[in-house]
Parts: sequence; C-alpha cells; structure tokens
Amino acid sequence: MLTLCGFAASNYHNKVKLALLEKGVAFTEELAWVGETDPAASPLGKVPYLKTPDGAMCESAVILEYIEHKYPQNPLLPADPFAAAKVRELALFLDLHLELVARNLYPEAFFGAKVSDSVKEKTGAQLEKSVAAFAKLAKFSPFVAGDAFTLADCAAVTHLPLVSGATKVVYGKDFLADLPVRDYLKMMGERPHMQTVNADRKANMEKMMARMRAK
Repeated sequence: MLTLCGFAASNYHNKVKLALLEKGVAFTEELAWVGETDPAASPLGKVPYLKTPDGAMCESAVILEYIEHKYPQNPLLPADPFAAAKVRELALFLDLHLELVARNLYPEAFFGAKVSDSVKEKTGAQLEKSVAAFAKLAKFSPFVAGDAFTLADCAAVTHLPLVSGATKVVYGKDFLADLPVRDYLKMMGERPHMQTVNADRKANMEKMMARMRAK
C-alpha cells in the first residue's frame, strides 16, 4: 500500500493525489505539515513525499514517474516516446516556469503579507514571458496536452488557479485571461476525482489557516 504524505491544501500534494485517483491506485494519506515531515523521507522538509513498500521518495515529478511505471493501468502518458516527452515537457514547464515563479506572489496574494515592489516587478516580467511560452505549448483540446487526460493535466489543474488568482490580486489582472483556462478548469472540475480533490483541499485549507493564526 502506498501512503501519500503531505496536506491537501498543497497543489503539489494534489497533483500526485489526482494522478493516483485517476489511475485507480490504492493509497492512504498521512497528514504532514511543512516543518513536521519525516527527514529521512523528505530531506528538505518538502511535501508531498510517498511511502512505498520499497522505501520513501520525494519530489512530485519523480513520484508521478514512479506511479506511472509501477502501475501501468489507466496510463497518464502516451505510448509514443515523443508524445510522452511532450507531456513531460508541459508538466515540467507548469511546475518550473509558471507555478514556481508565481509562488513569489503567494504571501501577498493569499496570506496577508506584503511582497516588495522589486519582487513584483521581476516576477511580473518573468510570468509574462512564461505565459506567452506556455500558450505555445498548451493545446486545451480539450485537455492541456491534447485529446487525452495526462500527467500534464494533474499539474495544470492544480497550478493554474493559483497563478490566475495570485496575478489578479497582486497586479489587478489575470495573466492567464487570454487563454481558455476558465473553460478548462470548469471542465476539469466536473471530473469526480477532481471534485474529491477540491473538497479535501477546501477542508484542509481551513485547518491550515487556523493553524497559522494560532502561531
């Protein structure tokens, strides 16, 4: 049995969780807040990490690769090597060039802190460049990488709402507004497993905010 460790308010946790649900892989969840992780399983204290019968692993992209190879049913990567590489390319792009950049804005966008003007300026310039590049890679036909649900969708559906929301709050405009993101997220929100992920995320977000207020 697999154990997914982390917390459901985390988009990276949910990226892995959605893949497990869509593939029909049995797993349990173990609550692990940042700062309260198993150092042997996650040396940097990041979430999520995955406990397997063979040992633990961290980094969501690596976990997704493991799941895909270990449990080939309901594949989330195409069989063709080039097509599979393009899905991986898009998923990695979403992680590194959209979500990780937009993360600089989260303190002000979601947690009531302030971000310096210099950080806002630098982040905004990076995001404009990244969004333009993402528009060239993404298909939205109807899924983000083409006509099938893939690992790239696990990243897109968990990251894009944060990028959209953060830019709207901090800059007064949604940097993704010119892409069909809203329709895509609506479509994805109709998937039963995504509804499960979203319900768990909302419940855990309340716990996380209460925990932050108590500190």
